[in-house]
Amino acid sequence: MVAIARTKSCQPIESHPSVRILTLYSNSNYSPLLIPPPYFVSFLLIPPSTRIGRISVAINGDFLLLRLFHFSSSSLFLAAPQRRPVEPYHRSPPPHLLLLVPLFFFFLPSSLRHYLQLPRPRHLRIPPPPPPQRTLARPLAKLPRPVVILVSSDGFRFGYQHKAPNPNLHRLIANGTEADEGLIPVYPTLTFPNHYSIVTGLYPAYHGIINNRFVDPVSGELFTMASHEPHWWLGAPLWEAAADQGLRAATFFWPGSEVRKGSWDCPPRYCQHYDGSVPFEQRVDTVLGYFDLPADEIPVFITLYFEDPDYQGHQVGPDDPQITAAVARIDQMLGRLIDGLEKRGVFEDVTVILVGDHGMVGTCDKKLIFLDDLSPWIEIPHDWVQSTTPVLAIRPPEGVSTVEVVAKMNEGLSSGKVENGNYLKMFLKEKLPERLHYSESYRIPPIIGILEEGYKVEMKRSKSRECGGAHGYDNAFSSMRTIFMAHGPQFERGRKVPSFENVEIYNVITTILKLKGAPNNGSSAFPASILLSSS
Repeated sequence: MVAIARTKSCQPIESHPSVRILTLYSNSNYSPLLIPPPYFVSFLLIPPSTRIGRISVAINGDFLLLRLFHFSSSSLFLAAPQRRPVEPYHRSPPPHLLLLVPLFFFFLPSSLRHYLQLPRPRHLRIPPPPPPQRTLARPLAKLPRPVVILVSSDGFRFGYQHKAPNPNLHRLIANGTEADEGLIPVYPTLTFPNHYSIVTGLYPAYHGIINNRFVDPVSGELFTMASHEPHWWLGAPLWEAAADQGLRAATFFWPGSEVRKGSWDCPPRYCQHYDGSVPFEQRVDTVLGYFDLPADEIPVFITLYFEDPDYQGHQVGPDDPQITAAVARIDQMLGRLIDGLEKRGVFEDVTVILVGDHGMVGTCDKKLIFLDDLSPWIEIPHDWVQSTTPVLAIRPPEGVSTVEVVAKMNEGLSSGKVENGNYLKMFLKEKLPERLHYSESYRIPPIIGILEEGYKVEMKRSKSRECGGAHGYDNAFSSMRTIFMAHGPQFERGRKVPSFENVEIYNVITTILKLKGAPNNGSSAFPASILLSSS
């Protein structure tokens, strides 16, 4: 049987938390059916012999369809916000009411009869709503081919954009596409691993930059942020992919951009060696200068990097007025870039993608864990520890059982006798949560400690204490999320998209530039979900 309930608007039931009760008759029992407002019943007919076992609900236009299924049990089961048992009445409905059924059909309005001609419930198929209509990508007006400017604002935590008016950031959001709840960084949420993941589409375990600083266990070499030897940097970053296909790329600071690899030789005209003292204005003006070149000399892919607001975040944490000022400065630089592109008549042709590499969380003295406090269970020599905060990475010498080290450390941390011990958990790297993608590289130490956000690890107690900010924590924490804002011919205006991992950006850019990308950890289907079709 089908009961039809009229509704004011076609909305899912889940959107109506409050309910009112309508009584259905079933054999000798009266059972309550919960109907959410704004629905009201205009027709309901249940034969007295029907024994109701289950009810499902669907929506067809302006009508709520209650599908009643006949089972051997007369009990009524219905998922509802509040499930309270209802005592059945112990009397049958008056038999003379059955005589009213033919009269009801006779006087039934013709408009309602139409709906009574629905197929039997098992044949009902409510079609899904049609997908939203999306326009095609805008054609280029001046440039001969697509150009992408990838801008990074280091340590730009998602939400910073709302700390002040920031008109240029909000102009980019209003006229482009934004990750609605932020961009998800890769683990560890550190600067070098994430910047290189953005331009390779690879997780750190696959592109090789597993931390800002680490030791290769085979060669014994130390990697630092000044290491430019090609053997450290795996994968094919976007500037290399462009160069390999005979196209120009330009980099104004980006981790890995100074590495000469493949067809990319970091040409002086198009590749700036990192110098943090270069004013932000000079960086923007250099990028704008590329658009004054002849059309065939304009790079198709350009990077632009700013250290702020990461620098301030480490000093004062994420909630200080200095952060607001630093974000306002980034907004000014974005405005300078947009104005320069508009003056050259190419802003609508150029794709501008603004991202961050990670977020920021406040840290303070009371959130410290000291490895020396574990001495009753296990001694952790300093030379075992390759990094402490926020990625505790331990590589014991050969012959020491890593399983035993992890077990003893976790025993001490969970004992209640180590200050803040419950906020650190040790793992063998192969036992880390799979979603972190942090086990496949031989460069990753065999023991990794995962901290709760805001907590830090130190070897031993010291007198110097200060509050500030940190990152590098589990990328599931919202505090580690950053921004994705994009404007260009293939980005829909004013669109919000669900959060996604930054390894997806690589395929988005290769799709825009029509480049053949290298194998990566992003989804080949992702660009179609975020870009307008070019044909």
